[in-house]
Amino acid sequence: MTTTVDRATRAGADPAPRRSRLTLHELMMAPALLLLAVLSIIPLVTLIAMSFSRVRLLGGVRLEWVGLDNWSRALTDADLWHGWALTLVYFVITLAIEMVLGIAIAAVLSRLARGRGPLLVLVLLPMFVAPAIVGLLGRYLTDSTFGLYAWVLQGVGIHHDILGNPHSALAAVVLMDVWEWTPLIALISLAGMTSVNPSILEAAALDGAGSWRTLWHIVLPSIMNVLTVALLIRSMDLVRYFDIITVTTNGGPADATKIMPLRLYESSFRFFDLGYAAVIGLMMLVLTIVIARIFVRMLSGKGQNA
Repeated sequence: MTTTVDRATRAGADPAPRRSRLTLHELMMAPALLLLAVLSIIPLVTLIAMSFSRVRLLGGVRLEWVGLDNWSRALTDADLWHGWALTLVYFVITLAIEMVLGIAIAAVLSRLARGRGPLLVLVLLPMFVAPAIVGLLGRYLTDSTFGLYAWVLQGVGIHHDILGNPHSALAAVVLMDVWEWTPLIALISLAGMTSVNPSILEAAALDGAGSWRTLWHIVLPSIMNVLTVALLIRSMDLVRYFDIITVTTNGGPADATKIMPLRLYESSFRFFDLGYAAVIGLMMLVLTIVIARIFVRMLSGKGQNA
C-alpha cells in the first residue's frame, strides 16, 4: 500500500481524497450568501460608475461619462480637505476621551462589591437614547436663553452662544457623542475586566501592587484584545457620525462642525451633485477599510503573541 501511495505522489496525484460536493450547511447558506453578495457588489459597482459620471435625474436617471473630472475636483477642493482635517480632529479627540473615560468607569465598577448592577444600569442609559434625541437634548441644554449648561457658563463669565461659536460648537458636539457612547466602551471594558484571572490579581495584591499598578501592568494588558474590538466598533461609528451634528449645528457655524458625512449628505441631497458625492463616499469607504485593517492586524498580532 505504501508503494502505491508513493507512486501516486510521484505521479503528481494527491493521495488524500478531495471533497467534491458541498455540505448541507454550505448549501443552506448559499442563497443568503449569494443575496448578500449581490446587495453588496451591485451598489459598489454603481457607486464607482457614478464617480466617473455626471448623474442626470430629470427624465430618468442617466450617467454621462466625464472621466476623472469628479476625482480631480475632490483632490483639489480645499473645502473638502478642510472637512477631512476636521473629521480627523473630531475622530481622534472623541475616540481618546471615550476610551479613557470608558476604561476608568469600568475600573471603578469592577471594584464595587455591592450596588454594581443598579449603577451599571444608570451608566448605560445614555447608550439607549436615539442620537437624534441626544442632539435635541444637547441643543436645548446649550441654548443661550434658557439652557442649563449656558446658564452655568454664564455664572462663570462665559456669555457667548455655545453652538454659535466655532470652537465651542465642535467641543459641544464631541461631548454629546462622548456622553452617549462612553457607556458602550465601559460595558465592553468591564466585560473584559471580569474575565481576568482572579488568582493573578490576588498575587499582585499580596506582592503589594496598588490599584493603579495592577490596572496598568496586569488588567489592561490582559484585556488589550477586548479594547481593540471596542476601538474598532467606535471607529466605524465615528467615521459615519451624522445625527447629532445635523440636529444641533447642521455643520455650522462657518463649517466648524461640517465633517465628511455632512459634506456627503450636502453634495447628494442639497446640490444633487451625485457624481461628486460618489467620490466622497468611496473615499470614506477606503478610510473605513484602512481603519478596519489596522485594528484587525492589531488583533491578529496580539492573538499570535498570546
